[in-house]
Amino acid sequence: MDASIKGTVRASDKDAQYDEKAKKLLGHKIILAYILVNTIEEFRGMNPKEVVNHIEGEPYISVVPVKSGMTNVKKKEGEKRAKSGKESEEDTKTTEQVIGLNTENSEINEGMIRFDIIFYVRMKDGLTQMIINVEAQKEEPRKYKIVNRAIFYICRIVSSQKERDFVNSEYNNMKRVYSIWICMNMKEHSLSHIHLKEEHIIGFHKWKGDLDLLNIIIIGIAKSLPKKEEKYELHRLLSALLSSDLELEDKLDIMEKEYDIPLENDIRKDVKEMCNLSQGIREEAFEEGQEQGEKQKLVKVVTKMYEAKFPLEQIAAIAEISVENVKEIID
Repeated sequence: MDASIKGTVRASDKDAQYDEKAKKLLGHKIILAYILVNTIEEFRGMNPKEVVNHIEGEPYISVVPVKSGMTNVKKKEGEKRAKSGKESEEDTKTTEQVIGLNTENSEINEGMIRFDIIFYVRMKDGLTQMIINVEAQKEEPRKYKIVNRAIFYICRIVSSQKERDFVNSEYNNMKRVYSIWICMNMKEHSLSHIHLKEEHIIGFHKWKGDLDLLNIIIIGIAKSLPKKEEKYELHRLLSALLSSDLELEDKLDIMEKEYDIPLENDIRKDVKEMCNLSQGIREEAFEEGQEQGEKQKLVKVVTKMYEAKFPLEQIAAIAEISVENVKEIID
């Protein structure tokens, strides 16, 4: 296999592993609770540990297809479903099950695109539910506009509710949806809320409906760790968790001392694995940089000798490469 192809395959594999580790880390309920407290008005001011109790079941991570017709799954036996605040005998036999999410198609393993993280969360009234989708991006995408993709994802989640969360024309039973996008490596820390807004053009008729059903949150995380300030509470936590520069003990120290996050074995293990992977990626990048530098020097030397009218055989002998390689460099 060509060296450049090997490099691409290796890099893609490392990137895919990094993405999976990031999603697994973000999928811990206490981390999701911090995200909810800092992005959704319903939970603002609450203790994240209390919000954990509002997250139902285990979040689906990289398992729910985005593709039309595949986001909605069959109902599951044996659990209760809340509907309009009441539970019927039939409701106790089924439960809502949100489809999970998946990673981007990679250069190596092409496949179905899935949501990163998706789950139900119960609101303060104990009856109403919201559907939360969290997506992680290493940087702002260049191939497409991130807001366009977020709109597509949130529309898929809304349409998938039919026959799972509501039937026929019971549109009043639709659940509010939040699609939360975390973009790393930005120039500055930012937080944006994109949602529906009613604008009266002629007259002032008040149309019935819930404008808060669709919500897109985009969190921009800069490369540098933000200061310890209230407005950067979420950014500092996410930056520490996903940073490829911070050492393991620094990450754990911030989580435990600043955010009072219990460092249980599973979350400690996930943080450690991500740090090890980040270290491996940095080391490979350094080695590849050195190797590339040596290649550039060789090309420069061979080119100069060729321009000085050195015979190909002599160039090959001096550069300690084959005549065929000399010809490739010259071409």
